[in-house]
Amino acid sequence: MRSNRSTRFTIAITAASAVAAAVLAGCSSDDGEMNMPGMSSSDTPASSSSEASAEASAEFNDADVTFVEGMYPHHAQAVEMASLVDGRTENAQVIELAQAIEAAQAPEMEQMNALLTAWGQPAASADMGGMDMGGMDMGSGGMTGMMSQEDMDMLSAANGAEFDSMWLTMMIEHHKGAIEMAQIELADGSNPDAKELASTIVDAQQSEISTMESLLPQ
Repeated sequence: MRSNRSTRFTIAITAASAVAAAVLAGCSSDDGEMNMPGMSSSDTPASSSSEASAEASAEFNDADVTFVEGMYPHHAQAVEMASLVDGRTENAQVIELAQAIEAAQAPEMEQMNALLTAWGQPAASADMGGMDMGGMDMGSGGMTGMMSQEDMDMLSAANGAEFDSMWLTMMIEHHKGAIEMAQIELADGSNPDAKELASTIVDAQQSEISTMESLLPQ
């Protein structure tokens, strides 16, 4: 009788071990990762976080689109103005400032088009023609803070101290327009990436305005 009980006990342990092994095998994927019942490998916290981030980036409203579409040509003109410094002034501070503006705003233009692409919108254009800026107070160039073609021609024809004064005065006005546009985005926009860009523009360009004002003759 003892032998029979021992045999049955051994069989019971063996069966329990087999069941446990089967359960563990079912919880593991081929690459050794554990898969819990009711949870796929795509349901990890990191995956959920990435999906949430992608969804947030895809959320936008009309104010976001207006901001990005309007800021793109605004930045394009600032980059053009920065390029005019070459050969027209020997003022090291103006040259350094122009280089900083171009270095900051050219990549931001790429970011703007990336946002439009993510939103399923057409790529932005440097051409301002026919653009609706939602009731903003437009400058002589057709957009807040923008220079007209006449302004740009006058700037191109200037040199030396005259160029420095004209360039600084125009760029200050240009920056103030960009800040106004960015503040409207911060108030009315919904996309977190666009609002972060707007905040960066406000901080950077307000600082540059202070620098440019200090360089103008008092």
